[in-house]
Amino acid sequence: MSVRRILILGGTGGTGRNVVEQAAAMEFEVTVLVRTPDKLPATDRAVRVVTGDIRTDSPTVRSAYAGQDAVISALGVGQSFTSGGLVAQAAPLIIGAMREHGVRRLVFTSAFGVGATWQDTPLVPRLLVKTLLRDVYADKAAGEQVIRNSGLDWTIVYPTGLTNGPRTEATREGERLNLSGFPRVSRADVAAALLRQLDDRSFVGKGILVSS
Repeated sequence: MSVRRILILGGTGGTGRNVVEQAAAMEFEVTVLVRTPDKLPATDRAVRVVTGDIRTDSPTVRSAYAGQDAVISALGVGQSFTSGGLVAQAAPLIIGAMREHGVRRLVFTSAFGVGATWQDTPLVPRLLVKTLLRDVYADKAAGEQVIRNSGLDWTIVYPTGLTNGPRTEATREGERLNLSGFPRVSRADVAAALLRQLDDRSFVGKGILVSS
């Protein structure tokens, strides 16, 4: 069955805003769970907004999952080097709410260098992961482990270095990619990749690298 009703998490971040804009343009029935609705992008099509904190197990937050066909998470801490435990705290609550409402499809955004993607990470990004980004990546890894053990139909998407460039439709995607230097990809292209995964069963239960 084709996915039409989606819940977007992290919709006010750089990648999440692109997901909201593209999903609305593609005429998905979009629900967005956010703390600050004023930060959402304007769209030509109505978007249902639920106001709440993803890290709280409240009836309002859980209600956002009701009736959805799938969930896309673009959760992140932006340019911060401190995670605040965001992903590790949110992952169990996301899974619990999905189970409660019978939602099985989860497309989850991580980061290049987390988990098995470490083996494809060139030297310069490795140094960043080991130093400035250590806390953020540890948080993502902890959340990912919960997702991998959830029993849901999950796909974890690993974009390389993010830019604010335009959507190009020229990305490379796969479980393994031959990468060098400091590989990059636009947030707009990542958003398109996340949306493609909704109905693509090729990477259910797997991770997928996305790069230009």
